[in-house]
Amino acid sequence: MLKTFSIGGIHPEENKLSANSAIQVLPIPQTVTIPIAQHIGAPAKPIVKKGDEVKVGQVIAQSSGFVSANIHSSVSGTVFKVDDVMDGTGFRRTSIIIKVDGDEWMESIDRSEALVTEISASKEEIIKRVADSGIVGLGGATFPAHVKLSVPPGKTAEVLIINAVECEPYLTSDHRVMLEKADEVMVGTEILMKALEVKRAIIGIENNKPDAIAHMTQIATKYAGIEVCPLKTQYPQGGEKQLISATLKREVPSGALPIEVGAVVQNVGTALAVYEAVQKNKPLFERVATITGKSLKNPSNWKFRVGTPVSDIIEAAGGMPEDTAKIVGGGPMMGKALVSVDVPLTKGSSGLLLLAKEETARKATKACIRCGKCVSVCPMGLEPYLLMVLADKKDYERLENDAVMDCMECGSCSFTCPATRPLLDYIRLGKGKVGQIMRSRK
Repeated sequence: MLKTFSIGGIHPEENKLSANSAIQVLPIPQTVTIPIAQHIGAPAKPIVKKGDEVKVGQVIAQSSGFVSANIHSSVSGTVFKVDDVMDGTGFRRTSIIIKVDGDEWMESIDRSEALVTEISASKEEIIKRVADSGIVGLGGATFPAHVKLSVPPGKTAEVLIINAVECEPYLTSDHRVMLEKADEVMVGTEILMKALEVKRAIIGIENNKPDAIAHMTQIATKYAGIEVCPLKTQYPQGGEKQLISATLKREVPSGALPIEVGAVVQNVGTALAVYEAVQKNKPLFERVATITGKSLKNPSNWKFRVGTPVSDIIEAAGGMPEDTAKIVGGGPMMGKALVSVDVPLTKGSSGLLLLAKEETARKATKACIRCGKCVSVCPMGLEPYLLMVLADKKDYERLENDAVMDCMECGSCSFTCPATRPLLDYIRLGKGKVGQIMRSRK
């Protein structure tokens, strides 16, 4: 029997429309807009100004703390301005706008395709290189990768888990990375193992990707200590705690991090980025993303430069379908609607989903019928119906006591509710307020 996590979960329609589309390279735009906050933590600080000449891979904003990440130029050209620009959520964020002129890379970057398997860097050098390269979690959370590699005193990492689940419906970029860059992912995994001083790594892949499981299993035979673990397709298995439960049968306590049970989780795309950083001295300034949708002419996977306008990747995939009503950054379950196609793609852009009007229409909210479905599918063992009521009543003390901060915002509750109640919307609002209250105590 295939492994999966022990609590809750759903199986929405998968719609992996772009699974057979090989990774293509998106043309470099004429102008890029690069936000200085593309990660969880403190925004980076710009170190360039209007008129400065920059090259591909050059640091243009430096991390401003331990939980922060460097930002690198994805193009060569001239800094047009440093200004507040609207992002995908509609808020204005400080960004660096660069007008492109050619494609001149930093001389330190190895641009060859040759696989480098020998890992000469020490543990300390790996962590520093990962930090210097601005690598963040590429599964969507964008947590700075070097922080996870810096195991706190008194804690010990026992196993590295590579998250290759890609449980979000529609998205296929991780799938294609495994098929096309398997050796690089394996070497990246070895580098992460060396940084963590662990001898075992598990690559978790859901069984709706049999070709990736077969290919990665074959490639893994060349790398000691790395095993591929096929998993039952179950959303949201890509959550760290759910993946640890599925692969190790260990439960991370409420409010705790994976290191509490000896595990560190990194995304498969992050493993590739770590390989490129350590073995090729290439910072994170480009990544692979899926653009998809049932009405889209060419659902596909593209490698893009950070800062590229969303409109460019839509155009490359055949243009905006006439029936498009909403564009979601990420997948349909945890992604967020974008306010404009003029906003930039970032390090956290794992995909774009174009939805037609009939797919986005909300049904009328009805009274809760106390069926308990939201409780049964919650992967964190919470009571979403109650958390919604508490959030609506602004009972933040009880929300905190009822572990609202454990909510991973997967949307399983809203998806399964027969009364079409906006459970996650209310829980997300309540969680944000409780988070503010908790931070104010420190």
